[in-house]
Amino acid sequence: MRVGAESGVRRLIILGSTGSIGVQTLEVVTHLNSLHARGEFPFRFEVVGLAAGRNADATLAQAMTHGVREVALADGKSCERVSAPPGVKVRSGADAAERLVREVECDMVVGAIVGAAGLSATLAAVERGTDVALANKETLVAAGSIVIETARKSGARLLPVDSEHSGVWQALAGATEKAHVAEALGTGHRALDASQGVARRPQASRLERQAALVPPCEVGADVSRVILTASGGALRNKTKEQVENATPEDALAHPTWNMGAKVTIDTASLTNKALEVIEAHWLFGLEADRIGVVVHPQSIIHAVVEFADGSSIAQMGVPTMCTPIQVAIAYPHRVSGKLGAVSLASASRLDFIEPDLGRFPALELGFRVAREGGTSGAVFNAANEAAVEAFLARKIPFGKIARLSRAAMDEIGVSEVRSLDDVYAADREARRFVGKALGIGH
Repeated sequence: MRVGAESGVRRLIILGSTGSIGVQTLEVVTHLNSLHARGEFPFRFEVVGLAAGRNADATLAQAMTHGVREVALADGKSCERVSAPPGVKVRSGADAAERLVREVECDMVVGAIVGAAGLSATLAAVERGTDVALANKETLVAAGSIVIETARKSGARLLPVDSEHSGVWQALAGATEKAHVAEALGTGHRALDASQGVARRPQASRLERQAALVPPCEVGADVSRVILTASGGALRNKTKEQVENATPEDALAHPTWNMGAKVTIDTASLTNKALEVIEAHWLFGLEADRIGVVVHPQSIIHAVVEFADGSSIAQMGVPTMCTPIQVAIAYPHRVSGKLGAVSLASASRLDFIEPDLGRFPALELGFRVAREGGTSGAVFNAANEAAVEAFLARKIPFGKIARLSRAAMDEIGVSEVRSLDDVYAADREARRFVGKALGIGH
């Protein structure tokens, strides 16, 4: 039984608390708790655990501010430089976040650790049947088959925090009326008991339909395609030569979104969108040819769902991560957000442009992974992480990031994923390939 949820308290563990998503999640928690105090929101959030990489000072400051007693830090050395406040337990080491999830009772885990480092802790939450507000797309990119199968067995819900997947989720939930579609989307995932299931009741309630639409799910044939929008990143208007030779400063100058360095670089190369294609494939059970991408510089429309009858529904919102974070952690409740709605009059124009694969070839690799499956996602993700690290260290030009990812996939090939060991082996092999290609070791 979820004691916290029953008592009107929703207990959160935030993985990656000092990163961009983690910091904004704490802001949303503060906002929602203020609404609860005024009687405008049914739950009070209690942050019961924080996990970060090496920023011990910031993590412990967060713990003090939010009354958190359980902390995890991946870098054990960072713990040696600071003293934990009285009453705060600090776990350290590479598996600290996973131990935090397994040892501390909670109602939801916010998975916001960047990269493959967040995989084991997120999977631990799913194994326990704990809902995950998922911002760490690499979890599904590298180990989607394992995570989705585990979620279906445990009943864990994967509530998307990426603005695009949140947009798809919201558009689907707001549009699907037919009970048989709700049944299909809910198969194997917290569906109602067979004796009271959606399929046996043609006039299924709105709440039942929404529950069936929560990922992981499989979108029915009434949806022909979902389209994820891309801002285009900092290099959207650059020539092929300028993209090839862009500096870290060039690639980090994102015009609309405030994100961490790794995600911002991935956005500039459209690798981030490639990862989101893979994530959409797993969250919504979509084949590669039912996923589209369009560049939308204003970042107002986050996703579009195209239906078989020719209708399309778009989800719009101010370009801030606070909104999709709130949609996920407050689900199924809708209350006042930190920011207002989009002003259509102020928006004035919305542009949509086909992605240029000649300048941004990384995007195609996401569709390739969705088609190939197996370890291809782990190889792509790890090679990209290693290449981005080299780029930020000024060891390679920007254009080489995508070439290294493709070369790693071509060289290593695809193997079956039977366990996390297969995922980690592919990850290591991809990093070794990039290191060897650059002559720097890895």
